[in-house]
Amino acid sequence: MHLKNIHSYSRIKQGCLEGRGLSLAVSDYIPSPVSRRLKIFSFDPGLASQYEMASISEITINVPWEDLQAGPIGEYIEVVDIDPASNALYRPVDLDDPRLLAQDGLAPSQTNPQFHQQMVYAVAMTTIGHFERALGRVALWSSRREYAKGGGYFEHFVRRLRIYPHALRDRNAYYSPDKKALLFGYFPIEVKDKFNTPGTLVFSCLSHDIIAHETTHALLDGVHPRFNIPVNEDVLAFHEAFADIVALFQHFSYPGVLRDQIARTRGNLANENILAQLAQQFGRAAGRGGALRDALGAEDPESGKWVARPPSTTALDHTIEPHDRGAILVAAVFGAFSKVYHARTLDLFRIATEGTGVLPEGAIHPDLAKRLADEAARVAMYVLQMCIRAIDYCPPVGITFGDYLRGIITADHDINPEDEFGYRLAFIESFRQWGIYPRGMRTMSAEGLMWPTGAEAMQDAGVTTMKQDEINRLFEVRTEVDARRTIKSRRRRGAANAIQFKPWDLEGDRLKTWKDIDENSAALWYWLVRSSGGQKLAKAAGLVLEDGRAPATVFRRNGRIAVEVHSVRRALRRTAKGSTTSDLVVEITQRRAGYFDPEVQKAKDKKPQLAKGDTGDFRYRTGCTLLIDPVNMNVRRVIRTPGDILDNGELERQRRYLFEGGLPPNNAYEAATRAMNSREPFAMLHRHGG
Repeated sequence: MHLKNIHSYSRIKQGCLEGRGLSLAVSDYIPSPVSRRLKIFSFDPGLASQYEMASISEITINVPWEDLQAGPIGEYIEVVDIDPASNALYRPVDLDDPRLLAQDGLAPSQTNPQFHQQMVYAVAMTTIGHFERALGRVALWSSRREYAKGGGYFEHFVRRLRIYPHALRDRNAYYSPDKKALLFGYFPIEVKDKFNTPGTLVFSCLSHDIIAHETTHALLDGVHPRFNIPVNEDVLAFHEAFADIVALFQHFSYPGVLRDQIARTRGNLANENILAQLAQQFGRAAGRGGALRDALGAEDPESGKWVARPPSTTALDHTIEPHDRGAILVAAVFGAFSKVYHARTLDLFRIATEGTGVLPEGAIHPDLAKRLADEAARVAMYVLQMCIRAIDYCPPVGITFGDYLRGIITADHDINPEDEFGYRLAFIESFRQWGIYPRGMRTMSAEGLMWPTGAEAMQDAGVTTMKQDEINRLFEVRTEVDARRTIKSRRRRGAANAIQFKPWDLEGDRLKTWKDIDENSAALWYWLVRSSGGQKLAKAAGLVLEDGRAPATVFRRNGRIAVEVHSVRRALRRTAKGSTTSDLVVEITQRRAGYFDPEVQKAKDKKPQLAKGDTGDFRYRTGCTLLIDPVNMNVRRVIRTPGDILDNGELERQRRYLFEGGLPPNNAYEAATRAMNSREPFAMLHRHGG
């Protein structure tokens, strides 16, 4: 049949159908795409310039499908390509152009700004996907605040994170909490060696690791906006380490790269390999001689050879700088991965070596390399999910590495109680080898590290367990807008309506989810401070409600001690056996004015009330995270800060850190004040290649 006859047949068939009262719905025959394929640099352009690495330097990845505007601009991300240093506005790439869809996007290029836009979009969306799978909910960016003249602030929904691929002509890239944006820099190389040519440009927006790292900063800020306020030596270090962990383990999701590195290391991932390294091109161009960071080791300055870094139980004792301190946490996590990977591949090595466990000289068989790569990918993705899921099991303020370990162990136990492959034991052992442990723990067993259940916390606090009718009050109580306004963060709406706690619901878009968080927070606040059941839980969670016990420096609102319910997030997780479990993740804090001079602190505490506008030299915050079953409202876990708002010992600990904890410059008052109030904490942290 000729082509014109085919067209005629289609028209005749459609006419017959319509004559019978039927219509041909073309869309029924074309399902919506699940993903789009886009080309990226697997690591950075520096790998593409190495002959033996060129074959794995460019890969094609699957990115979740969405309709895009030129930019690209989608549901989560808006790429804005303005280059202020060059006074240029680059034409936005249209990834929905049929020609680009047919070619899996633009080919990797260092000189094409449109590919730079494609690269940041693809890697950022991949990172977002890992977060949503681990946390069981849509990702939300932190809200934009509008400060009111009379005090307090309003919050506005941020639908899209902006990404500026050429924002800076500087050796820097950072997430801006103030702008809700990622800003990438570029700079000329000044080093002359076998990896670098002076005068050529390095674009941080072409580094997979830097993009994933900065996107993770933004995602973590959306979950824990107070994790960028340095109140102890671990807070900023955790932000850096967590971003590195996500970037590193994302390498293992690229099969071709993984198989290549397995073959080169003969299956021993404890040897030097690029999977454990971050931002090779950026680090070398910055004069470091190697990758920006390496989870396994470093180049010996004397011999010039790579040397593995053994675990050290005292490393944290003398490491303060956030990146260096964070690298210890990254090494501990990678050590846990290595232990499980080694255990799960022993049988493959025994089979391949006829029981000796010692591989013969030469390249390993491609089939063995593939099986080892499959195991490495499986272990790495599970470890990555463990690490991301744990951020729901951390206190809302003052995170420490020990808290994070407890979060990892508890979160994994709640979805995989049996732990057949020993992931939790591997984490505990690796963290212990690096000297990471929670303060005040009596045992480092998995059972001892888990955060208490609601019943355990109530028993420890000496209160009776809540009755079901006390819990049910949360669904029944209705409050007026005044209750909402007792919450510190207020969001603009139309007319105020009575609100009610909204049960579990996965429907609706991200804006609706954001609004529900605020309304559920208001309802939970009212139940917590006004009902008998809520007051029992408050005591078990370390919250102070009795005004007579509190000094004047404890923050009050409307004549009562302030309890700030910051969010009621949703989480839907899949267990190891395939079933699903759901949680409400509730964050609650209280605050108190702190003063650098202890004598001033004592005097202010004794006053009847503080003078208007007196907020202290710093803010001491405490609080809890609650994991609640949304069906029956039973409290699964209670995750508390070390002390409550009345704890003068913890207040003194924060004061000492801010005043003596090594914050630059030498003027400790100035450094502490600036660190606590900084609107751009990551800009300075990442300057000049941090």
